[in-house]
Amino acid sequence: MSQADLFEAAESAQVTVVAGCDEVGRGPWAGPVVAAAVVLDPARPITGLADSKALSPRRREALDAQIRAHSLGWSIAESSVEEIDQLNILQATMLAMQRAVSALPCKIDLLLVDGNQTPKVAVPCRAIVGGDAAHPAISAASIIAKVYRDRLMAALGQRHPGYGFEQHSGYGTAAHRAALLTLGPCAAHRRSFAPIRRLLAPPR
Repeated sequence: MSQADLFEAAESAQVTVVAGCDEVGRGPWAGPVVAAAVVLDPARPITGLADSKALSPRRREALDAQIRAHSLGWSIAESSVEEIDQLNILQATMLAMQRAVSALPCKIDLLLVDGNQTPKVAVPCRAIVGGDAAHPAISAASIIAKVYRDRLMAALGQRHPGYGFEQHSGYGTAAHRAALLTLGPCAAHRRSFAPIRRLLAPPR
């Protein structure tokens, strides 16, 4: 049975437990890609859920605490820099999503994923473009993934000083580029990404 057939069957069976899944960190030059999955509790609604990118850091932190406390289940998973370089960023992202869904503490009937591709999971799955702004469970997943990854990158900034990870979370800012030209890549950098690969290439 195809995923489309599974999804249709799940809908016709009046699905009751739905999880939202989203990732953070596909674009940065450094650090892991992080995925989260969340099952919200209909009896304990959380006000203000939205795409994590549209929220201030302070608001994300407050919502992160509520999601963890009030949801029926949540999980966070990573794919490492090494896995990103070995598999490519898309496959590493799908792997992180699979890990997050597998780690959920409750059984789900349906998975909703932000974007236009879905990971291979054992339940019906639907991709929703713009889902992180449109579906509360996906919004919740985007928020806890973002808070987790920002904290992780701040810790990497302490471990690898000078790159500014705590400010830009590994994204390709002008400050990050300048630090790379001065310091060269560190162990947290994705060597398969073009800006890093060019820095490591031997001079012609």
